[in-house]
Amino acid sequence: MPRLLFVIHDDYFFCSHRLHLGRAALDAGFEVYVATRVQHHAKVIEEAGLKVLPIGLHGGFQSPFHELTSLIELIRLYRRIQPDIVHHVALKAILFGGVAARIAKTPAVVNAITGLGYMFESGEWRRRLLRSAIAPVMRWGFAHPHSVAIFQNNDDREVFVRAGIIKRTQAVMIRGAGVNVSEFRPTPEPLGIPVVVLPARMLWSKGVEEFVLAARLLKANGVRARCVLVGTVDKKNPSTITETQLRRWEEEGVVEWWGHCDDMAGVFAASHAVVLPSYGEGLPKSLLEGAASARALIATRVRGCQEIVRDGENGVLVPVKDPHALAHAISTVLGNKVLRERMGARGREIVVNEFTTEWVAEETISLYRRLLVDGQASSLAHVTTSQVMSAPHEQTSKGVVESAKGVSREARA
Repeated sequence: MPRLLFVIHDDYFFCSHRLHLGRAALDAGFEVYVATRVQHHAKVIEEAGLKVLPIGLHGGFQSPFHELTSLIELIRLYRRIQPDIVHHVALKAILFGGVAARIAKTPAVVNAITGLGYMFESGEWRRRLLRSAIAPVMRWGFAHPHSVAIFQNNDDREVFVRAGIIKRTQAVMIRGAGVNVSEFRPTPEPLGIPVVVLPARMLWSKGVEEFVLAARLLKANGVRARCVLVGTVDKKNPSTITETQLRRWEEEGVVEWWGHCDDMAGVFAASHAVVLPSYGEGLPKSLLEGAASARALIATRVRGCQEIVRDGENGVLVPVKDPHALAHAISTVLGNKVLRERMGARGREIVVNEFTTEWVAEETISLYRRLLVDGQASSLAHVTTSQVMSAPHEQTSKGVVESAKGVSREARA
């Protein structure tokens, strides 16, 4: 069986965003491994039939010694497992994994850009210096002859193409990780004071401060609303908000902080609107889940958020870092139940048509198959590229996987 290896910095993030894809790949005939920093979700991954490989890779940047150790660990892992395809998720895994894949001569690579993150958030000199340092390394990793990069929005793709990090022909658009529309489904609005939730990691870059300022404005103007923050503190991220600060805002009485919640479907069912005043995203899963739950959305007019929020249709877009505009949008949406219901219904329709987990899995596995066929064309001297690429596009997964088995064995010989 062709071996597929996911490399991702956190087991929880894999479960929340990629577990469905791992299951689909398993069903399509792949042997699936997950290399991740194991915390609390290894059992969930293993129960799905995937093989967990604990690694020390962190999401943030650590000491030079730790980073070098992580790189060497990945090189050794790739040489030992010998995957036919390695799927890197997020920038840190892409940076280190791209180097490891080229050194270990991994046949095919998929790089999933989930957002530009801390390094691309501003022009502050430290971030510019870091970008300048890692850009040549990323170019070398992306230069793998059988690699593609998955982008969640066109803006992120253009950043990488214009910077010369990746060729346009290698860039593929698959918007988001997908939503389970059976789990996140419409429910009646709860009774009582309207609830507006901001579901995200507690980072300044998610617009948490603007949400708090907007909550103060709503309270000062006599608007009845419960403004709720839902998410955990990310201590590894330089943009994190401390728990002390979150508690201060709670004590002030303008927002509630619910912390980490495993039952996000229940959170959306308890809400009337979903807010994300972020400075920039890949494609926020929280907004996709909120829309699937038939809740009106309020977000900033930035990359990623605009992929799901259609202004005036399923939500409202506001300028970035503008708490007054945010407060006005929240007040307008919470004050009009008919508007909320119309936006919620339209949001559900958009997700069902464009953003389901089934669609994302189908597109991604199709990408894996194409990479396997490309590898077959370049690996077998007696088969020409034109013969392989002219094979019927509608092959079954079993047929493609069977045709790749010989390539896998030959590559490992």
